[in-house]
Amino acid sequence: MANQVHEQNPRIRLTAFSHGAGCACKLGPGELSQVLHHLPGVVDPRVLVDAATRDDAAVFRLSADRALVATVDFFTPIVDDAAQWGAIAAANALSDVYAMGGTPLFALNLVGWPREKLPFDLLGDVIKGASEVAERAGCAIVGGHSIDSLEPLFGMVVMGEVHPDRMFTNAGACAGDVLVLTKPLGTGILTTALKRDAMIEAGMGDAVRSMTALNDGAAKAALRVGVSAATDVTGFGLLRHLGNMLAASNVAAEVAFEALPLLPHALNLAARGIVSGGTQRNLEAAKDLEWADDLALHERVLCVDAQTSGGLLLAVPKENEAALLDALREAGTPAAAVIGRLVAGPAGHIRVTRRL
Repeated sequence: MANQVHEQNPRIRLTAFSHGAGCACKLGPGELSQVLHHLPGVVDPRVLVDAATRDDAAVFRLSADRALVATVDFFTPIVDDAAQWGAIAAANALSDVYAMGGTPLFALNLVGWPREKLPFDLLGDVIKGASEVAERAGCAIVGGHSIDSLEPLFGMVVMGEVHPDRMFTNAGACAGDVLVLTKPLGTGILTTALKRDAMIEAGMGDAVRSMTALNDGAAKAALRVGVSAATDVTGFGLLRHLGNMLAASNVAAEVAFEALPLLPHALNLAARGIVSGGTQRNLEAAKDLEWADDLALHERVLCVDAQTSGGLLLAVPKENEAALLDALREAGTPAAAVIGRLVAGPAGHIRVTRRL
């Protein structure tokens, strides 16, 4: 059956086999809050970071100078090219380790495949794309697990290491810190447009290059210069991930819309109402946001757009701002944009203005 499908449809649109796309498939923040309280509290002193702080990965101390960083991420097809999907999924999973200031060590593939609908050589392309990105990261793929599923799924478990005294977390940001973003926004809107035939695949070039770019250079720059807190921007969008940082650090923030780096076409597509379900859930959950009156709905949508394999969001002391921007440009990160600042105020509160 699978081979027959492949012969009849030489150009298979992977996104047609999924109800969503990429990290926009995540359960919403409000939905997760209903279930996460069922997790038992962690009392093992070797656990340095767990789910309680909504950080990007778990951290487990092995010794005074070594700790394991563990994370898992997977999603449905975000583009139609199988190798590109695998590459994006790998870069996205690896990003959580970089967001903690860690170095990836090895990974396990996670596969869900509709065996009667899609050919297995297409899955081979997915794994090849992921393998190329993992090799670029110096991360060995040592195994994995697969199931027969209704929709195609792919992702990775990634294990890394970090010095316990040098890891990044959501906590530690201070009033007066500057917020810096290392990749442009808009992947959720662009991939939704692709799925809805509102954009041709050729228009996805900038988005694919951004999503397959590793966040290793950004992490190394942040480690070298010194930052107060860090997270990566994925399915909950820029402002919800920022909100997690603010809650953990007990500060508030001001963000300027016009300072946000955006992918080409993202603003126009948002104005046409092309928005993913994940982004809509992010907007509905945005209860701690104060919007400037002159920000249109589609501009607000971009601030919470569900990203896949987004950049690092870094809180850096003002005196380190210039050095960090120089280091990010030297590393060639897709963006190095000052988008706002942290201020004293109710923990988690974000005011979004048009400009700084």
